Amino acid sequence: MANTAQRLRVADGQGEKAPAPKRTVPCMQTAWPHMLFPRPAASVPLAFPFEQPGLRYRYFARNAVWDAIRLLDLKGKRVLMPSYFHGVELETLLAAGVTPVFFRVDEQMKCDWDDAREKAQDIACVYVIHYAGFPQDMGAARQLANELGVPVLEDCALALLSRDGEKPLGSFGDVSVFCLYKTLPVPNGGALLVKGDLARKVAELPLVQQPPFPSTASHLIGSMLSNLELRTGEVGRRTRRAIRDAGRWVVNRANVERVSTGTQHFNLDDVNLGMSALSHLVLRNQDFAGIVEKRRRNYFLLYAMLRDVAPPVTGELAPGVCPLFYPVAVDDKASAMARLLSRGVETVDFWRVRHPAVPMGLFPEVDRLRARVLELPVHQDLSPADAEHVASCVRELLK
Repeated sequence: MANTAQRLRVADGQGEKAPAPKRTVPCMQTAWPHMLFPRPAASVPLAFPFEQPGLRYRYFARNAVWDAIRLLDLKGKRVLMPSYFHGVELETLLAAGVTPVFFRVDEQMKCDWDDAREKAQDIACVYVIHYAGFPQDMGAARQLANELGVPVLEDCALALLSRDGEKPLGSFGDVSVFCLYKTLPVPNGGALLVKGDLARKVAELPLVQQPPFPSTASHLIGSMLSNLELRTGEVGRRTRRAIRDAGRWVVNRANVERVSTGTQHFNLDDVNLGMSALSHLVLRNQDFAGIVEKRRRNYFLLYAMLRDVAPPVTGELAPGVCPLFYPVAVDDKASAMARLLSRGVETVDFWRVRHPAVPMGLFPEVDRLRARVLELPVHQDLSPADAEHVASCVRELLK
C-alpha cells in the first residue's frame, strides 16, 4: 500500500461551491435495450465459467456459497477463511452452522498463507477470496489444502472473467462461486461451479425458484437509466430522476417486493432463488473478451494519471487480470466520495462495515483496508474520456 505521503488526501470542502458535473460516471456497468434481443448462441463465444458443464446459476453468489457448504458437508466444522471479507459470505457460513477460523490479509489484499498454516488445526476446508479481480497465490492455497487433506472453496465473487496468467480464476478450487452482476450488466446472478466427484451431488440440491419478475425488471430499468445518464448527461439525469420517482410510487402502490442485490446480510428466505430469465438473456449478449479489454484499458489510464499520487492498493495489473475497480487508499472516504460525486463520479465505499466476528485491532491491516479503500470505476461502459475524467477529478482533490 502507498505510504502516508502518497495516499490520497481530500479536504473537507468547507466554503467551496461544487460546479455542476459535466458528465455522470456510474460506479458500475449498466444495461441497454439491445441486450434484451435474443442472439444465436454461437454468435459470441462463452467465457469461463459459462461454458462449463453443470454450472448452477443462482440469484446471489451467497446462494452458491450456501450450496457449496451443503456439497462439502461443512455444517458443524471449521473453515479457514481470510479476515478480509464482505460480510454476507460470512453470514452465510454462520447460518449454515460453519465455524470460521480467520487468518491474516496484508495491506495489498494478499492472503498470508504462513499465518493460515499456523491456524489450520482441525480444518475441514480452505476458503479463498480473490479481491477486485486480483488473484491470490492459489499454489500456496492448494498446497496447504493438500497437506490438510481438505477441499478449496474459491470465492470469485469479485473476480469474474479474471485469470492468473492463462488459467481462469475459479478453475483452481474444488468448488467455486461467482457473482455475475458485479462485472456484467445483469439484474441478478450468481453461479456455482463444482469439479470432480462432487459434481454428481449437484443434482441432489433443491431446485431453484424463479425470482419475482417485478423485482428483476426494477433492477434492469434502474441499470438502463444509469446508462442513459452516462450517455446524455443532464438530460439523462433529469429523466432518470423523474422515472425513478415515478417508479417508487408505482412500487409502493403495487406492494412490489424487491429482492435487493446490494444488501450485506444473508436472508434464508431467498436461499433457493435462481437467476432470472432476463439475466440469462443479458448474459448471452455480452462480449466477454471486449469487457476484459476495456476494463484493463480504463485501469491503465487511471494508473498512468494517478500512480504518482494515488497508486492502487493491489499493485501492478498483471496479464490476465480483469480488474473490478481501481482500489485507492483515501484518508477520508466520506469526504472523497461526496466531492467526487459533486463532479459526477460515482464511487463505492469498499467493505467499510466490519463484522463483529472480527473485532477491531485483531487484524490491523484489514482495519486499515476497511477504513481507506475506495472503488474508482473502470468498468466496460466507460470510454477513455470517461476514465480520464475520473482521474482528473481525483487529481483535483489532491492536497
